[in-house]
Amino acid sequence: MTEPQTSGSVTSASVTSASVAPGLPSSSATSSAVTSGAVTPRILLISGSTREGSTNTAALRTVAADAAGGVHVQLYGGLRELPAFVPGADPGQFPAVVALRAELAWADAVLISTPEYAGTLPGAMKNLLDWTVGTADLYEKPAAWLVVAPPGRGEGATSTLASVLGYVGAQVVEAACLRSPVLASDIGDDGLVTSTAFRSVAADAVNALAAQAITVPTARG
Repeated sequence: MTEPQTSGSVTSASVTSASVAPGLPSSSATSSAVTSGAVTPRILLISGSTREGSTNTAALRTVAADAAGGVHVQLYGGLRELPAFVPGADPGQFPAVVALRAELAWADAVLISTPEYAGTLPGAMKNLLDWTVGTADLYEKPAAWLVVAPPGRGEGATSTLASVLGYVGAQVVEAACLRSPVLASDIGDDGLVTSTAFRSVAADAVNALAAQAITVPTARG
């Protein structure tokens, strides 16, 4: 399997077992579908936070550790390195943008977890999405988000995210857009979320996204 070109700031994990969300194919059925199509779903995890100790990043790091059987997951780590979006510029002149596009091309689906800043997406996350406008990097690609903010918070970010994903033609998988609050105190010394409730919800999100990715033909990068 061809891996994407990266800047070395990406954490990847190939995982082999996890539960499947209610109403989705069983793990054996999913594995059968993957094998018959000679495809193992590949999911790129993107955190919208640049903050050290981010609960969003910890949540996705945990997803990478616990992800569903028969799925390859990879955590994008280049958000800080992306230059400010320049309309009309050749993305190929920016190494960080080239790396981002390679990872998006590698992925069959994308799972995002982002904080909310000033009632909307953080600037760095919006900047990443801006680089995909006009390049079709997310066009018809299954996408979802995992909200870890407390109840009543984060709606501004998810509303904007849904709008932008729709604009670039991504296929939002509603069944995989889930919420499970994560506090700083829920993060262990290993950087993973210790909450079993969160890990169960995260597994459901990955399973729903992987099930959809199996059904959508994609051009592998």
